[in-house]
Amino acid sequence: MAQPKPLERFEFEETDEGYLLTVAGAGGEPVALEVTPDQMDAIIDALNEVLGADDDFDDED
Repeated sequence: MAQPKPLERFEFEETDEGYLLTVAGAGGEPVALEVTPDQMDAIIDALNEVLGADDDFDDED
């Protein structure tokens, strides 16, 4: 397994087919990934699980 690097770039944009996700580690070349809507839902669900989606977020206006 490759040694982890700090995240340097994270971008996503909507396309006709779903999403384009671009990520890169520090000093590395960006990797562009085509992501389907179902895959994006799975990514969001995984993030919510790790970050505690049930937590209340405070609005700071």
